[in-house]
Amino acid sequence: MSSDREMGIVVYGATGYTGRLVCEYLNKQYGVNGDVKWAMAGRSLEKLNSVRDEMGIDANVPLIVADASNPESVQAMVDNTKVVLTTVGPYQLYGSDLVARCAKSGTDYVDLCGEPAWMHEMIAANAEAAKASGARIVFSCGFDSVPFDLGVYFLQIAAQKKFGGSLSRVKGRVRAMKGTFSGGTLASFKATMAAAAKNPELYNVLGNPFSLTEDFSGPEQPSGMKPEYDEQLGSWAAPFMMASINTKNIHRSNFMRAHEYGENFVYDEMLLTGPGENGEAMAKAVAEDKSMANDPIQPGEGPSKEERESGFYDLLFVGSNDEGQGLSASVKGDKDPGYGSTSKMISESAVCLLLNPEAAGGGIWTPASALGSSLIERLEANAGLTFSIE
Repeated sequence: MSSDREMGIVVYGATGYTGRLVCEYLNKQYGVNGDVKWAMAGRSLEKLNSVRDEMGIDANVPLIVADASNPESVQAMVDNTKVVLTTVGPYQLYGSDLVARCAKSGTDYVDLCGEPAWMHEMIAANAEAAKASGARIVFSCGFDSVPFDLGVYFLQIAAQKKFGGSLSRVKGRVRAMKGTFSGGTLASFKATMAAAAKNPELYNVLGNPFSLTEDFSGPEQPSGMKPEYDEQLGSWAAPFMMASINTKNIHRSNFMRAHEYGENFVYDEMLLTGPGENGEAMAKAVAEDKSMANDPIQPGEGPSKEERESGFYDLLFVGSNDEGQGLSASVKGDKDPGYGSTSKMISESAVCLLLNPEAAGGGIWTPASALGSSLIERLEANAGLTFSIE
C-alpha cells in the first residue's frame, strides 16, 4: 500500500445515519491534526457540507465526492486513502465494486457486513487480488461480529496461557442486551432472503457454518435454532438472530489463524432467557418471533441519542477443552449495540488498521484474525468495551 496517500481514513457513506455517528466519533476522538487524518465521502458535496455542520464536525475535515454511478470518482477516492470505511449497505447491492477496487489498489477496507452469502462470493472473487496488492479487507466490524469474534479470541488466548492449549468447545451466550438492530441490518436481511429466493443454492451457503473457510469443513456444529435448557448455565436459551453470521466469522478467524482453536473447534451462539417456566416461555416466544421480516425501519433510520446512550450488552463465552478444563470470559459494551457501539467499533477497526500496517498481510480477514489483541486494546481504551475473564 502506498505510504504517500493523502488520507488515512475515508468514511464512505458519511451522510447516512451510521456514517454520521462514525464521523462524530472520529471528530471527537481524533480531531483533524493528529495521527489519524480522515475525510468524509458521499454522493453530494452539498449534503456533506450540511452534515458536517449539523454534526459539529471540524470544518477542516476534508469532503470527497464519490458516487457509485461515477466509477472514476470511487476509484479516485480509493487511490487517495489508506483505509476505506464504508457504511453503504446492503453490501450485496452496493459494495461489490468497492471491494474489488480496494483489493486491486492495495487499499485497506472495513465495513459492517452481516451478509455471509455475499462475503462468500467476495472471498472467492477478490482474495487473491488482495493478497497480491497487500490490501487488508476486513468485513463485519460492527456488533456483527466484533464483540463475538474478539470474545472467542480473548478466551482462547487466556486458555492457551492457563492450560497450554486452546478450547475445543465454546458457547457464546447473550446474557443481556438493550437496543435495536439497525435499518441497515434489516435491509441486509431482506436483501439476502430475496437473493436466496432467486437462487436457492444460496441457502446452502447460509446454512453452512464453514461457508467462509475455503476448502475446509470442521465437525458438525450445534444448530442453535430451537429453544433448549442449558444445564451448565442454569438457564433456557433461545435462537439469536445474529448467530448465523457470527459463527461463520468465528470459524473463519480460526481458519485464518491456522486453526489456532483446533480443527475440531465447535461453537454456537444463543440468547439466554433465564430459568424456570418464565425462561422457557420467553425462549419459545423468541424462537417464534418473525417480526424482523415485517419491521418497517429503513436504512438511515435509527434510535434517538438518549436511546443509544441507554443501551448496552453483556456477552458470555464459556469454553472447555478435551481434558474437561473450563474457562469463561465476558464482553460488555456501554451503548446500544446496533448504532452507538457499532459506530465506535468500526471506527476503531479502521484506526487499528491504519496505525498497524504490519498487523496482517494482504487478504480478506475477520477482526480477530487481522487485528486481535491490538483491537481489543483500542476498544477498551476508547470505545466503552470491557473484556474480562470470569
